[in-house]
Amino acid sequence: MEFAIRPICLKDAPDINEIRRMSGVMENILGIPSETVSNNERFISNMDGNAHEFVAVITDENGKEKVIGCAGLNVYASPRMRHSAGIGIMVHKAYQGMGVGQKLMEGVLDLADNWLMLVRVELTVYTDNEKAIRLYEKMGFVREGVKRKAAIRRGQYADEYIMARIRND
Repeated sequence: MEFAIRPICLKDAPDINEIRRMSGVMENILGIPSETVSNNERFISNMDGNAHEFVAVITDENGKEKVIGCAGLNVYASPRMRHSAGIGIMVHKAYQGMGVGQKLMEGVLDLADNWLMLVRVELTVYTDNEKAIRLYEKMGFVREGVKRKAAIRRGQYADEYIMARIRND
């Protein structure tokens, strides 16, 4: 399967909204069923210089793009934390396990390492999201701790791992 990675744009909001509300994705991010396209448009429109978002897109035979995943790198604004950033990622349910997540992670980590010179990149992941944890470990992230009852998911509290990748060069 061929897909491209590019920076996010406002026209991506409907596809991103679809992914965020999708069963098999929503449970592993902080999305909710009532989320609207306008919420996603607002998020994209209000991104500042510390927010870096990429999308994975496929193109149909008519040249129309469809977003199949996205990943963001958000550099912390505090002067004492400017060496660090947080990552968020999601992939359309139909395209999971096809290398989309890995390519998105490679893109944000290239930005972190080679353009922003970040030392610490961190994320959280539900402790039972084994596929995501394997990907993050493959990309050099290590578990630093457990955040207990971190979020509500399917009517119950869920724990998250705090994971980070530290550059030592």
